Amino acid sequence: MIPGSNSDHPTFFQSFKYALEGLATAVKTERNINVMLILGLCTIVAGFAVGLDAVSWCIIIICCGLVIFAELCNTAMETIVDLTTQELHPLAKRAKDIAAASVYVLSLTAALVGCIVFLHALHVI
Repeated sequence: MIPGSNSDHPTFFQSFKYALEGLATAVKTERNINVMLILGLCTIVAGFAVGLDAVSWCIIIICCGLVIFAELCNTAMETIVDLTTQELHPLAKRAKDIAAASVYVLSLTAALVGCIVFLHALHVI
């Protein structure tokens, strides 16, 4: 779509198609997305194993979704940086490192929340 133009605006269903294409591309090309998806799947299996309640499921699903969202955003930001420069510029490195750090912080937070949810479900805390 050309900025400021409505003539090339995708339809509602085309927008979903593009989003699914983006997700498929990320899954095919980005190792970390696959790691996050596998860990999310393992968490869901563990949730069934311990019999999480509805609120705990909501917390786990939100955490998994946020981590995958952050990894997709990080991938998009890194792609934009790579598009803008081919040289090893210090600001490009800084942008990519900070984007990666945001995923790292969210992943640690989600892991901590997950530990609390599972320990509570197991009546440890």
